Amino acid sequence: MSNESNGAGAPEHYAIGISFGNSYSSIAHISQEGKVEVIANEEGDRQIPSILSYVEGEEYHGTQAKAQLVRNSKNTIAFFKDYVGKSYDKIDPTPCQNSAHPTEKDGQVVFRVQDKEGDEPSNVSVSEITTRHIRRLRNSAADYTGKNITSAVVTVPTDTSSEQKAALSKAAKDANIEILQFIHEPIATVLAYDTRIPESVRDRVIVVADFGGTRSDAAVVSCTGGGLYSILATTHDYDLGGKDLDQVLIDHFAKEFEKKHKSDPRKNDRSLAKLKLESEAVKKALSQSAQATCSVESLADGADFRSTVNRTRFQLLSVKAFQKFTRIIEEVIKKADLDVLDIDEVILSGGTSHVPKIAENVQALFPQTTKVLAPATTTASLNPSELSARGAAIQASMIQEFDKEDIEQSTHEMVTVTPHTQNPIGVQVTGQAKDSFTVVIPANTAVPARKTKTIDAPEGDVLLQVSEGDREIKVTKPESKPKTNGTKDDEDEDDSDEDEDDEEDEIREKVYKVKKQLAEFQFTGLKKGTKLEVTVNIDSDLGVQITARENKGPGGIRGTLAAPKPTENGST
Repeated sequence: MSNESNGAGAPEHYAIGISFGNSYSSIAHISQEGKVEVIANEEGDRQIPSILSYVEGEEYHGTQAKAQLVRNSKNTIAFFKDYVGKSYDKIDPTPCQNSAHPTEKDGQVVFRVQDKEGDEPSNVSVSEITTRHIRRLRNSAADYTGKNITSAVVTVPTDTSSEQKAALSKAAKDANIEILQFIHEPIATVLAYDTRIPESVRDRVIVVADFGGTRSDAAVVSCTGGGLYSILATTHDYDLGGKDLDQVLIDHFAKEFEKKHKSDPRKNDRSLAKLKLESEAVKKALSQSAQATCSVESLADGADFRSTVNRTRFQLLSVKAFQKFTRIIEEVIKKADLDVLDIDEVILSGGTSHVPKIAENVQALFPQTTKVLAPATTTASLNPSELSARGAAIQASMIQEFDKEDIEQSTHEMVTVTPHTQNPIGVQVTGQAKDSFTVVIPANTAVPARKTKTIDAPEGDVLLQVSEGDREIKVTKPESKPKTNGTKDDEDEDDSDEDEDDEEDEIREKVYKVKKQLAEFQFTGLKKGTKLEVTVNIDSDLGVQITARENKGPGGIRGTLAAPKPTENGST
């Protein structure tokens, strides 16, 4: 957007999307062709390490700064994002063991580093470090796009406090960037997929699992075909991330080195830093190929190290960590009071989601009807590391021309927090199976909502009942195979054991039962092949209007239900 003032052209304003992670950051924008582009920095990295390092007063950023963790760890600042907006007594300094350590000054988090020429270190606040990091991201975006970057939409985890958001806004403002809006990471992730083929978007329930470098998060998101997203439940694990898989490889290689050279490289800070960097590179390589080589020059005591590990070995070593990733998804589904059969899609985001075994385990958790979007499960998936930035860029392009006040009003909780239906609303028709229940409005739908369903009707007189339903999980066991007489050899006995194991597998399916009848409509003398059209409308005050008529017919039969009192959590 550009304006003219006093005959002179004002600088062009341009908004980008920023995903600011504890390990890596990404920036994205909408190209002139209308496509989302993840921006590469000067080194060609689209996943930019959230690290700053100082050597003789010169500032290094991203991959160049990460390389300084070996030789210049005391002046290299990493894993600082989670400290923004927090007092010193509320932080966990553990991730910074091999970089500049956070210290306290007046209750605030600072890093004591030599960031200027001279011998005396200085205290640099986490807010200032954040400003410097955002400024470098802004400059990279400006160089890539040729635009004057003035604003951004920034993604944040769902548990980000108002104090943290305020601190991020201030740090960004000091970097000459105005944060137009904070958008939750799972919403940005869903948005990145939904805008690819907007016409295919439908009502569904999605699990977004974000596996990052130092923490993992999961959320259940209810999505409507109209583009309304509601978070139903969230869960967080602040200790689980890609670092756990790195540690598995670090321990594996360290034991190999110790066996050969009688020295443990983990006991030396510099050796450990070298091994950490190489182990992370091996982990990433194993996501793409069946084996990878760890090669470190002068790892410890002047001895070089070289070892090869295959993906199968890595997966065996990482079994416990993989189980923890799957457990997060199970936990958030349970927290939302849902079952795996209720989930239509699972989206894996974050850098650790590149690991094939994680996606395979998640796919095994769900029925075949549930789509798991990850590189290891479908070629149609987007890069998990880029999803948050993509979603933020899409949102930025839509709101960058709006006034700040309009954005704040439209994103206020009074507008964005809405009640949801707790149970589905559907119809039953005489002549159909006793347990037949056709859902018109699914459970967890944000209101107001209006949906229409067309159903087949039998010939003659028909009673149509509109009811509130209740989802149940029906569990059945396959019938046992008949046993055959006679003796079997050992091979047959083995086959029999396998058959018995197969027979023990339960079949689980989702069924709906009537919980409460809302209305009923009588139709007489319907002709063969007639279809009935049922429309259910739920107002913002939770009042219900129901209309039933012959398909494409005039008028119809109407019924109205008074608005009930909403429960404390906004459900009805």
